[in-house]
Amino acid sequence: MKRWWLRLGRYAVPERRRLGVLFAFMLVGIALEALMPWPLKLILDHVLTGDPLPAGLAWLRALPGAAHDPGLLAWLVLSVLIVFVASKGVLLVRSILQSGVGARMQYSLAQDVLAHLQALSLRFHGRAAKGDLVRRAADDTSCVPKLVTGAFLPLLNALLMLMVLFGIMWQLDRILALVAMAVAVPMGILMKLLGPRMTERAYQEQQTKGELWSVSENTLTALPLVQAFGREEHETSRFHGVASRSIRAHLRSLASQIQFNLGVQGSVAVGTAIVLVIGGFRVLEGASSVGTLVVVLSYLAALYAPLATLAYLSPKLASAAGSARRVTEILDTGDILCDAPNARPLVTSGERLRGHVRFEGLTFGYEAGSPVLCGIDLDVRPGETIALVGATGAGKSTLVSLIPRLFDPWEGRVLFDGQDIRQATLSSVREQVSMLHQDPFLLPISVAGNIAYARPNATRAEIVAAAEAAGAHEFICGLPKGYETVIGERGITLSGGQRQRLAIARALLKDAPIVILDEPTAALDAQTEAWVMNAIERLAMGRSTTFIVAHRLATVRRADRILVMDAGRIVEAGTHEELLERKGVFTRLFRPESSAHCGQQFALGPLVDPKREVTGNE
Repeated sequence: MKRWWLRLGRYAVPERRRLGVLFAFMLVGIALEALMPWPLKLILDHVLTGDPLPAGLAWLRALPGAAHDPGLLAWLVLSVLIVFVASKGVLLVRSILQSGVGARMQYSLAQDVLAHLQALSLRFHGRAAKGDLVRRAADDTSCVPKLVTGAFLPLLNALLMLMVLFGIMWQLDRILALVAMAVAVPMGILMKLLGPRMTERAYQEQQTKGELWSVSENTLTALPLVQAFGREEHETSRFHGVASRSIRAHLRSLASQIQFNLGVQGSVAVGTAIVLVIGGFRVLEGASSVGTLVVVLSYLAALYAPLATLAYLSPKLASAAGSARRVTEILDTGDILCDAPNARPLVTSGERLRGHVRFEGLTFGYEAGSPVLCGIDLDVRPGETIALVGATGAGKSTLVSLIPRLFDPWEGRVLFDGQDIRQATLSSVREQVSMLHQDPFLLPISVAGNIAYARPNATRAEIVAAAEAAGAHEFICGLPKGYETVIGERGITLSGGQRQRLAIARALLKDAPIVILDEPTAALDAQTEAWVMNAIERLAMGRSTTFIVAHRLATVRRADRILVMDAGRIVEAGTHEELLERKGVFTRLFRPESSAHCGQQFALGPLVDPKREVTGNE
């Protein structure tokens, strides 16, 4: 893995002009800081004592009213105010610019992290905690402004400030300058000893906070389940356990930072006392003036500020490094599907696939050495409806997930109209496929926005036509704001049948040549199932090659072909009647459900009379 500061430093490149302006303001601020104590020195050493001004500053007497000491005193006091106001103004502008630059860099990194997360395979997301991923994208990406505007720029400012102030102090009193800089030695030792510990503890703190986000996200996502089973206390206890570990990690990180801060502040206090003692003796001995001592003491505060900044960079870098490590872990994750070097779109603009899908020698699994699909060969004609049935874990959903290239097979290939989909651009492959899941994914946006999600440029008339074809228009009109009604998270404010019909409307609007239905009616009652199946038939009729994964007979009996899968292989194929006549695996899987379920499904059970007439609403 590249060093994180090299990997993330590129996000500062687009902001180089604004960073240049920040650097200019930094130089102006340093100059004003260096100038600030000099009017006071002139007042103490020349105005109050009556001594003549240095040759280089004799022009001050030419100012209006400055020929006499009271007038010169007024001008010098005014200059103190002007320098102070200018210094604060420069600091204010720097802060505003710095905040803007930092925010833009963070959001640029967050955008890349989110894009990478979207490109990662479902295998990765199946193992990752969603709350932790959200925190990495939304919070840990602040590591870039922490590094650039919170560490690098202060480091540069501190080094320049040290050079300027030490140079002036060296000209004024070399002994005091050396004593003042001696404080840097213990600060360097503290950074060396405590820096690595702070970095590791900051990383551990970030990890436990990520777990806390994940637990919160999981609990809120599964809230209906939690409430239904009365597990509120359990979830609260689980949150408490993670929160306790997070607090302990935070306190360990804070303890190491406090140790460091005490060491820095102690070094600064001792250094200031030593300079004051030695400077006082030098003034008493006549080796230095009161004004010089005041300037040195004033510079001392300004000098220790950059020294402290350099010292405090260690905990800041520790926090940023912990976040940067978590971000780069995501960016370095290689479980990603991407376009081949010479990939081309499946079809040109305005053209449409015929929907001819072919599987050749497919072998695939989620974990190395454990194949889920083994040597699948299948040719699906354009417009054909294929039903996939079999026991749980037979590989049905895995097979259809290879069609939109959610995964790539270990061996073999998938072809659309004779073209290997791995040689086509990923976006063009997925444009040709509509998927309908058992639990439709709906966003907390308007009904119209959900239907048009696959075609954002669709007109309102097209959206309404799709809803009517899906049997959703009537209930949509009954919503408080009709098509502009904002539905709850994941469609929680709608019934299962309503959600499914919105998903069908979305698929109808996309009008893809290949449709995948993964358990589309499993959670619906018989009447709602009949409505949904009618809408599905309208979706597929005459324009789409359709794949249906289902356990209910009513869902698959009208398919052109039914494929029975077992242990990752296709073991039987034929129409509903043909398979019943064979009295093979399909017949053993089929049994009538109890009357409570009002339907029929595939499950291991007793053999039934294949001649018995069965209806979908039975």
